[in-house]
Amino acid sequence: MSRARPPPLVTGISPKEGPAWTKVTIRGENLGTGPADLIGLSICGHNCMLTAEWMSASKIVCRVGPAKDEKGEIIVTTKSGGLGTSTVSFKLFRPERIGILEQSAVWVDEVNYDMRTNRNKGISPFSLRPSNPLGIEMDKGKVPQKDLEQIFPGMSGDFTSENFSASWYLIENHAGSSFEQLKVAANNLKKQASKKNEGSLAYVKGGLSTFFEAQDALAAIHQRLESDGTEKVEGSMTQRLENILNRASDTADTLFQEVLGRKDKADSTRNALNVLQRFKFLFNLPLNIERNIQKGDYDVVINDYEKAKSLFGNTEVAVFKKVYAEVETRIKALGNLLLEKLLQTPSTLHDQKRYIRYLSDLHAPGDPAWQCIYAQHKWILQLMQNCRDEFISGKRVGVGALELEGDARPAALGRLGHSASLKRGGSLRSARPSTWPFETPQQVQFVEKLSDVVIGQLPNFWKLWISYVNGSLFSETGEKSGQVEKSKKNARQRQNDFKKMIEELTNRLVKLIRGALLPTTLPQGELSVYGGWEDKMELTGAWFTQIIHTVRGCHEALSTLEIPNDLLQVIQDLLLELRVHCLMVTLLHTSE
Repeated sequence: MSRARPPPLVTGISPKEGPAWTKVTIRGENLGTGPADLIGLSICGHNCMLTAEWMSASKIVCRVGPAKDEKGEIIVTTKSGGLGTSTVSFKLFRPERIGILEQSAVWVDEVNYDMRTNRNKGISPFSLRPSNPLGIEMDKGKVPQKDLEQIFPGMSGDFTSENFSASWYLIENHAGSSFEQLKVAANNLKKQASKKNEGSLAYVKGGLSTFFEAQDALAAIHQRLESDGTEKVEGSMTQRLENILNRASDTADTLFQEVLGRKDKADSTRNALNVLQRFKFLFNLPLNIERNIQKGDYDVVINDYEKAKSLFGNTEVAVFKKVYAEVETRIKALGNLLLEKLLQTPSTLHDQKRYIRYLSDLHAPGDPAWQCIYAQHKWILQLMQNCRDEFISGKRVGVGALELEGDARPAALGRLGHSASLKRGGSLRSARPSTWPFETPQQVQFVEKLSDVVIGQLPNFWKLWISYVNGSLFSETGEKSGQVEKSKKNARQRQNDFKKMIEELTNRLVKLIRGALLPTTLPQGELSVYGGWEDKMELTGAWFTQIIHTVRGCHEALSTLEIPNDLLQVIQDLLLELRVHCLMVTLLHTSE
């Protein structure tokens, strides 16, 4: 049988892969002269003629059926060309492998996907009917939609509608078609009508094997259940299988219980060691704190504590909370130790600042700086009183509690015009012979020693207050935590209290000197505290001159510290009275 045309050749398909019922476009050569010439189309071995729609001799549109082969050729058969060939292939995805939560390389048509059964819904052949039922080339008319609605009221040009109007459809889609083309379209409709039953039957035949497989599987299951009885009947297949599995489980537990127990114990030990290694900083911290406190490395202790506080301060782990509580206990003991060292006397200004900084970094309660200032004030007053008591009792003061060696005097004192060096515990006096203590009256020695105490202690006391006012007692940590501003605020509130301390020190100095030299200028009630020099020798004008020189040097030393003049006025008044008294004694001695 000779053919007028060459066999069909498929050269392209789009898309090249997808699940069943994917709509594809087939392109090639000699794909038929019309819909009637196309008599066969298979993709991956599945007959797709039911959904095939011939568009032209180089284009066919159809849907891929549920073929058994996952990959296969596209074969087109025509009356004019016979069985064709293909240079391309199509890869079919199994839709049952794609769940609702699984990823897919292709788009799954969710409209036809049943989420409950995890299967694609069946697609009716009627939903796959061709968009061009006449089978001829469509030629859209230019008649507006509104005009068609007026001409055919209540009708529709959609051939699937119940109110379908053939005239509307022809005017809308085939207004430019010739009479011969319409005759061909009429013949196509007759053929489709005659093959309607045949098309439905072909759809059923395509899935007949699947129906048979499902029926055989259901029959086998039904037969097995009838032979075994219910699930819990003794001796049934499921019951025997359950007994076997239970015995296997018991045997496995017996064999591996000891091994698994040792493994669990080893894992627990390993985990505990890992925790100890990972958090050894915290576990070793209490012992490290104790060692560093004994060595005096308070900076290291505070840094370690701040680190532990930031890491474990809010922990909810029981073992961490227990260790951290021990750390807090040791830090509290450190705070008490530092406060005790801060309030100890005598102490250098450097040590006082250092202990105050440590206590501020530990957020110690109260105000350690003010406590130190208050303790220093009381200590200086006690030193001055002890100086008087020792001279009154007849004990000569040598190198002892009042001979304080240590830091050099402030630079401000160096500006004084004294020949003697002014160091803590030094003297305003020039070098004296070894017999000087036995020749000089007790009152003169007392005034000079009292001046040395004041000049030796009051400058550091004043500098400590200045550091407290400007916030230089705190470290960078204290500045970040706002302690500097808090310190400045407290200092402003306590300015009057500190002023009273300075007044008390200067008044005590003046009263002690008055008690020794001018007892008549003191009230009767204060003589028992500051007096008691009646049995000492009377002083001449020359000794008063030396005393005036000593008191004036003390006044000048305090003035260089920029202490307000109103606080030093009592010393100036004392100097004036000493000058008057010295003049009176000199005149009296001269007259005698």
